[in-house]
Amino acid sequence: MLPSYLTVKDYGEHEIIIERSRFIAHVQRAETEEQAQEFIADIKRRHRDATHNCSAYLIGETDHIQKANDDGEPSGTAGVPILEVLKKKKLKDTVIVVTRYFGGIKLGAGGLIRAYGRSASEGINTTGIVERRLMRVVHTTIDYTLLGKIENELRSSGAHIRNIHYLDKVEIETLVEDNETAPFMERMVDLANGQCDCRLGEVLYVEFER
Repeated sequence: MLPSYLTVKDYGEHEIIIERSRFIAHVQRAETEEQAQEFIADIKRRHRDATHNCSAYLIGETDHIQKANDDGEPSGTAGVPILEVLKKKKLKDTVIVVTRYFGGIKLGAGGLIRAYGRSASEGINTTGIVERRLMRVVHTTIDYTLLGKIENELRSSGAHIRNIHYLDKVEIETLVEDNETAPFMERMVDLANGQCDCRLGEVLYVEFER
């Protein structure tokens, strides 16, 4: 698993007009090729009357799944520019469909490349980008008398508290980057003067806005 990577927030849509043609970018996160293809098929159903529904996706830790489709536009003028935007922005697990309603003015190969690239880029900007970081849950169990001190320290230092369970003792779940768990646990022991129990929990991705 990658320690971190960039992807889009979720679904986004953005429309631009170029020489009377409408270009509508549809952006979606997709973690499998099947999800990407289902999204493309759904957009094509929604815009079945469009002149073109061009698409591209980039999936996998090593970008090993990538595909571009011109959907009737001249070869290399639509799908590839969309794919290049994904690569330039270093996004993973992302699919984009750019729907075009022809406005009567031909753009030429260069114009099409610029139009589809611009549409994809602005569509991503509208949707938003997140960084997904691999974090580990650290469970810290303490007496109630230590809760104020420990919680204040965690919040003031910008630590990511996932949850606090109020049981016989207090259990604080903190999200910590995997390579920082050892110093974090040492810090908790110091703050509690040894009166705490720390254990490692699950590993999961946590999203941070860019």
